[in-house]
This record gives sequence, C-alpha cells and structure tokens, in this order.
Amino acid sequence: MKCPFCKADDDRVVDSRASGDGFAIRRRRECGACARRYTTYERIEESPIRVIKKDGSREPFDRRKILSGMMKACEKRPISFDNLEQIVTRIERQVTEQFDREVPSTFMGRLVMRELRKVDQVAYVRFASVYRDFKDVAEFMDEIRPMLKTGTKAKKKRS
Repeated sequence: MKCPFCKADDDRVVDSRASGDGFAIRRRRECGACARRYTTYERIEESPIRVIKKDGSREPFDRRKILSGMMKACEKRPISFDNLEQIVTRIERQVTEQFDREVPSTFMGRLVMRELRKVDQVAYVRFASVYRDFKDVAEFMDEIRPMLKTGTKAKKKRS
C-alpha cells in the first residue's frame, strides 16, 4: 500500500482489529520511508450497487457522497466525524441488505434524514431543505412544524 504522505510503497501493519460494526478490518500502518502512521480499512468486495437518481440516471453507490452531504448539513454543529461515519455505515448496511443491484436515491435520502433527525434537528432541517428542494418558506415550515410541536411537549414535561 502506498503511503498517503510520501507515496512510498514500504509500509507495515502495526495493529489490526475488527472495526466497531464488525464488517471491516481496521489496520494501523506505518510507512518505512517517512515513519508516519495512517489507517486503512478492509471491507468485503461486493457487487457494486448503483443509485437511481431522481432524473432516472444511475451512478455507483459512493459512501463518501453520503458523508459529504451529511458533513455539510452538520457544519458548525456538535456532531463528531466518528458519529457521522457510524451513520454512513448503518445506511450502507441497510442499502446492501435491502437491495441487490440498484437503490433509489429517494430511499437513501429518507435514511439520511431519519438518522440526522435522531442526532441533530438543525442538521436534519439543513439536509431536508436541500434534499427536498423547498420552493418557499411554507414548504420549509411544513417540515419543521412537527418538530416544533414535539419540542414544545418535551419542554412542558421538563417543567
């Protein structure tokens, strides 16, 4: 494996263990040339799942795209990168368990929104506003009104 820092192909594995979800092997590596350490993950190679976009086009499933969208929604929010990684892993697992070859992007969007809603309501609303492509403030309010009602109930219970 080439070192991501110096690009040398001279590394050794210093630690190897199952990742938290058990579906990958986490390996800590040390470069023999520059002595820096980095982490790699080994996953089962599966048949590639394709995502059916809203316009009918298809593209390969890419967990980095999900992570990138969630990171934008969670910008300046108290959500750790590790937490986002765990969410992406759960979404990826659900997709591979429920679909063999193709998954609608709408299904994945709903999964992301459900997970973000559990973690942070602001991040959820940010993601939903882009994903659902709100046309005006009324559509936006329709989305957050249920959260405002449950938030009010929760505050009354605490009082």
